[in-house]
Amino acid sequence: MAPAASLAAVHGPAVVAPLPAGSLRASSDRISVSTVTASPRGRLSQSKTSFLPSQRTVLRSSASISGRANGFNVFFASKSTSTPAAGRTSIRCDATVAEKESPVEKYEYQAEVSRLMDLIVNSLYSHKEVFLRELVSNASDALDKLRFLSVTDPKLMEPNPNMEIRIKADKDAGTITLIDSGIGMTREELVDSLGTIAQSGTAKFMKAMKENKENSSDNLIGQFGVGFYSAFLVAQRVVVSTKSAKSDKQYVWEAEADSGSYTIREETDPERMVPRGTVITLYLKEDEKFEYADPIRIENLVKNYSQFISFPIYTWQEKTREVEVEDTESEEVTEEDKPKEKQMKKISEKYSDWELVNETKPIWLRNSKDVSKEDYSTFYKSTFKEFIDPQAYIHFSTEGEIEFKSLLYIPGMAPFNSEDMVSGKTKNIRLYVKRVFISDEFDGELFPRYLGFVKGVVDSNDLPLNVSREILQESRIVRIMKKRLVRKTFDMIEEIANREKKEDYKQFWTSFGKNLKLGCVEDTANHKRLAPLLRFNSSKKEEELISLDEYVEGMKEDQKEIYYLAADSLKSAKSAPFLEELVKRDMEVLLLVEPIDEVAISNLQSYKDKKFADISKEDLDLGDVDEEKEKETEKEYRALCDWMKQNLGDKVAKVAVSKRISSSPCVLVSGKFGWSANMERIMKAQTLGDNSQMEFMRGRRILEINPNHPIIQDLNVACKDTPRNPRAQAMVNLLHETALLSSGFTPENPAEFGARVYEMMGLALIGKNESEGKVESAEQKLPTDEATSSESPSEVVEASEVIAENDPWQS
Repeated sequence: MAPAASLAAVHGPAVVAPLPAGSLRASSDRISVSTVTASPRGRLSQSKTSFLPSQRTVLRSSASISGRANGFNVFFASKSTSTPAAGRTSIRCDATVAEKESPVEKYEYQAEVSRLMDLIVNSLYSHKEVFLRELVSNASDALDKLRFLSVTDPKLMEPNPNMEIRIKADKDAGTITLIDSGIGMTREELVDSLGTIAQSGTAKFMKAMKENKENSSDNLIGQFGVGFYSAFLVAQRVVVSTKSAKSDKQYVWEAEADSGSYTIREETDPERMVPRGTVITLYLKEDEKFEYADPIRIENLVKNYSQFISFPIYTWQEKTREVEVEDTESEEVTEEDKPKEKQMKKISEKYSDWELVNETKPIWLRNSKDVSKEDYSTFYKSTFKEFIDPQAYIHFSTEGEIEFKSLLYIPGMAPFNSEDMVSGKTKNIRLYVKRVFISDEFDGELFPRYLGFVKGVVDSNDLPLNVSREILQESRIVRIMKKRLVRKTFDMIEEIANREKKEDYKQFWTSFGKNLKLGCVEDTANHKRLAPLLRFNSSKKEEELISLDEYVEGMKEDQKEIYYLAADSLKSAKSAPFLEELVKRDMEVLLLVEPIDEVAISNLQSYKDKKFADISKEDLDLGDVDEEKEKETEKEYRALCDWMKQNLGDKVAKVAVSKRISSSPCVLVSGKFGWSANMERIMKAQTLGDNSQMEFMRGRRILEINPNHPIIQDLNVACKDTPRNPRAQAMVNLLHETALLSSGFTPENPAEFGARVYEMMGLALIGKNESEGKVESAEQKLPTDEATSSESPSEVVEASEVIAENDPWQS
């Protein structure tokens, strides 16, 4: 078979064009062939392939071959050039690629209606109860449209001058009926609004008003066009009967939950005719009838979600009243008896009637000058189910970059469960969009956790929400809103702190002080506003708390730092050995007795250019000191420090002369960058504590000794005279473990510590008995008359040495 034929057999049909004989000869040069492949977008990509001379046998016939093999287009184009070198002729085949753009085709997205309805019903909404919020919101929009259009066309109001919403739940029939006297819908609007998923008639109405340059109402709520279909969350069948104010006919729209179709017909039953508006009837599913066919349940849902809708909302409720009826059980009156008055009695009678649900008005939409303090307190108690007046409130509106209105309260007392104040789901801030309740569950998006005790409402017209209007989307608007709400909250707290009645802020601090300390940890951006609001115990105050401003004002002239000490209680803090020298110098120390105090101070780091200093850590700077005297003392006790360090080994990092104690023999201080004794105690109590991290963060411990104490002076002599004395070595270990306790640490082996104490007590008792025994033997050697006639003064017995006759230790 010819090479060209074989190539065609392999690669498919080829068009072979004959060339002049001898125009293509074998050469040592490579032949460059371009291969063009189709890319996923339909464009051609080109790459070069080189053939060796042994492979050129298939190219005996000079031809332009265009073939297709395995999805690749191969083009060969010959171009001959002759060179005189070595008497050879070099031929190079270059490829030319003809790329053609494929035509662009445009397609519309296709949606499977049944699948889309399934997503709306089963996946879009978190709670089934929001169906009533959506339907009431749509009814409110219909009433708003009517009110807007009736300004230019008053005839629209003639069929029914009332603008209201009525909801009736029927337990027996298992239905919910919602009636509004709004604008209604024509047949075409039914098809557009209810027959087209995700098309909002409200959005089209607002767009048309803007195009006509008319100021449409800002109260319109619907924007996504899927709220109506939330009815299928609880209903198996939905029937909508509507009559437009612009039409004389009434139409009925009907659909099933599991069907992808709907029907529209004209209403012919005269009993079902309405003057204007829409009647929506939900035929509830079997498993939803018990809950949502209850009138009380419907009333509670309206109060929760739609309480501040501007139109009156009535629900059909069962009520009880007392009526007087004739008492037929009384004695019968005979003809002989004189006529007597009829005996009446009162009985309870049940009846049903319409009841107005949304009596409470949104006072945050009114001017703050027109609202009294009593109105604010009443609104606070009714909305948040409180019985004590709030400590403070602030009513404000923000305009400009974002617009929203808000009313915030600081409660009069803390909740009984303190965990509710820092929980991410406190439900204290109620978010409304155009007076429709959206959510009260936020985990830091709208308010920081540490201000979770604040209660209030926030109402915005342009807040970004998801389609279900349940989740607040992260956006720049939300961040700005959060910043302004926090700023207004600080204004409230500062107002309480600046009141003449100091008891008000004391009460606030008792209830919510820990929250502000938590803010020092979580909110570094607001440290400047948080720090002046903090209150702490002090070494100079018995029970009163002081602010950081008061502390700074009372600082000594040479004092460079703000001193603090963390402990587990106020009593242990005031008796800690770390305070001795500072109290002696009349320096004030902040006493941190709550677990979060030390963490808050550590995060603040400084206040008014004064750094915080923990007096239980090394390198404490107490101001001016006599350096020469200090050097002499260190030199004198250097040997004792080395000897004690040798005896204690790895228990301490080093032993040094102390500057902070004046009456205690020694104290154990923490390293500069490690945990303090209080922090170590807190971290050990953590449920999920890490032992490896604890060992690392515990850091070095330094034993500081008091050179003026008799025990240290005696040890200084002992280390020089008898450094290997077991009693002296035992005394060093006992000093270290006692310093552990007095400094707030916990001995690693309490039993060993107790054994040392018992041993020292035993040695003391033995010494005491020996001394008493020597005196007694000396007296026994003396004659009786000499003992009695001795003029030596009688021995003075200390009170602690007197033993009662019935003392059990006497035997």
